[in-house]
Amino acid sequence: MKKAVLITSLMLFSMFFGAGNLIFPPMLGLSAGTNYLPAILGFLTTGVLLPVLGIIAVVVSGENVKDMAGRGGKIFGIFFPIAAYLSIGAFYALPRTGAVSYATAVGVDNAFYSGIFNFIFFAVALALSWNPNGISDKLGKWLTPLLLLLIVVLVALSMLKLHGTPGAPNEVYAAQPAGAGLLEGYMTMDTIAALAFGIVVISAFKYQKVQKVRTATVLSAFIAGGLLAAVYLGLGQIGQVIEGDFANGTEILNTAALITMGEPGRIIFVAILILACMTTAVGLIGATSEFFNSLLPGINYHTWAVIFALVSFGVATTGLETVLAIAAPVIGFIYPAAITLVFLTLIEPLLFRFKWTFLFGIWVSVIWALFMTVPALTPYVEWAPLHSMSLGWIVPVLLASVIGMVLDGKNGNKKSSPRVGKKATVAVS
Repeated sequence: MKKAVLITSLMLFSMFFGAGNLIFPPMLGLSAGTNYLPAILGFLTTGVLLPVLGIIAVVVSGENVKDMAGRGGKIFGIFFPIAAYLSIGAFYALPRTGAVSYATAVGVDNAFYSGIFNFIFFAVALALSWNPNGISDKLGKWLTPLLLLLIVVLVALSMLKLHGTPGAPNEVYAAQPAGAGLLEGYMTMDTIAALAFGIVVISAFKYQKVQKVRTATVLSAFIAGGLLAAVYLGLGQIGQVIEGDFANGTEILNTAALITMGEPGRIIFVAILILACMTTAVGLIGATSEFFNSLLPGINYHTWAVIFALVSFGVATTGLETVLAIAAPVIGFIYPAAITLVFLTLIEPLLFRFKWTFLFGIWVSVIWALFMTVPALTPYVEWAPLHSMSLGWIVPVLLASVIGMVLDGKNGNKKSSPRVGKKATVAVS
């Protein structure tokens, strides 16, 4: 079991750790300056803790996000999992892996070159994800250790050879360093990804014939989270010790690699970024294909994998700006519901069986997110606390959930079991 947990932990880390995860921390380290500590703690809260809790919530509720989402009613149970998988799949996160890799490795605004690069990129990702039962071996045994080695080399050399000191925080991090860090971690989308990756982790343990799937999954989530936190802290420190003005984290890491290792450093940085994107792409193709195969068993896993690889290739070829423009409203709409779903799933076993708590909390999060996403409706919710940080939904959802808990408590519901329903019991025992 120990070997299976270690390999699966490395697989899970690599699926989480994509392009955004690589470039956000160094930019945070530079921008936060002397306010780095509260900023990075905020980032770790939403960029590490929430995804770890998301994986645990999946295994607590059953085998996948469908088991969780069903608690929000039939409509939510159908549409939320589809929206979640499409957002971290072909509509955004998956094509972003190719688009970011091309922008960093080639950087030429040319549709033909972009098409060739992305065709090769997604062909390799498709090949690596072709056997869903072998994903943990490919990522956990080979690609992730190489990725971690390259990152450790870059961070270690930066600490030895760069001698800058933290400057004054920029306007955002001067006013609310912890809040700004929270928002950066929030935008990694890893909480939504965690709901999707749960099915891959559980499948990996079943394939490896691990008996205690629940325990193994929780351990893997924490180990992967620990690795993420360590890497984020290292990358954030690069931003603290580098000197100069930079537009983004890509420029920071590229410059750090050049200063510490010369021209070969640029090659190493490109290798790090492409590996990070590739491991995420493999995990996303596997997760989305397994989910849609379970949703529509008449279409097999391999057909879905080809479909998602082709769609991602097409979207990525249009360029990174197009991908990001498509993504922003989608992220803003489904993230509140995802976080609400995770927390209510984890709280329920500590209290009593939820019914109205899920319905009230989740639907208020959906409606509030809709108002925050649609420009014509946004003025009606701007009064909410934390709205300026895109977190205006939190207080209304808390109030709605408390009302639901009061109703559930009055109905005399028995204390909930961590295993929700017969299917969950079979899945993780």
